[in-house]
Amino acid sequence: MTSPPATPASPFERRIRDAFGEFVGDPRFPCLAAKTTLHPGDEHLRVYGVLGSVPVSDALAADLARFAHQASSAGQRLTAFVAIFTGRPPASERAFERRLWRQLQCLHERDDPAAGWDPSVSADPRDPRFSFSFAGKAFFVVGLHPKSSRLARRFRWPALVFNPHAQFERLRRDGQFERLRDRIRARDIALQGSINPSLSDFGVRSEAEQYSGRDTTEGPWRCPFHRRTS
Repeated sequence: MTSPPATPASPFERRIRDAFGEFVGDPRFPCLAAKTTLHPGDEHLRVYGVLGSVPVSDALAADLARFAHQASSAGQRLTAFVAIFTGRPPASERAFERRLWRQLQCLHERDDPAAGWDPSVSADPRDPRFSFSFAGKAFFVVGLHPKSSRLARRFRWPALVFNPHAQFERLRRDGQFERLRDRIRARDIALQGSINPSLSDFGVRSEAEQYSGRDTTEGPWRCPFHRRTS
């Protein structure tokens, strides 16, 4: 599937793209994988309106489905899809978390039922092997927003980064994942003095707890996502 002709970016959109490039390009930014996969002019960085709204969900679903098909043929190259939202930012970490899951629920409801859930992961957010799936592909989702308590997640606009799960599994098979993970965590400690207590390896605890970046270890946490049953 080929991409549609690119629509010229407005000055405001170019400013957002430049800001994201500066955010990821900061020498202190911990995620080394993001530095190699995300670029301000990348066709996989798109700007939308209000996080979780109907018009945004329709557009995002179409773009993410296109990306999912393209990612399958990316070969060894690391890649990610970045959705940045220009609507009024949520007022708190919990508010962002609610909006994030509302957006993922809206995407799921627009997913092609024929694509099914990626069989390599669980659809139950309580399962340690859960991962969000769209267009038949599993994604690890990273939420960014200005109210995040984690400096590595504190971006000027709300954003969702969709990382194909398959590329992490490829890194594991190649014996590269643990070394990259440890370097990223060491850089996060250097930036903030600690790693996010919600972090865990895939299969240990559901990654759903990690998507928003909020510390979910302080009390019982229940994911609001529900898989479509029909």
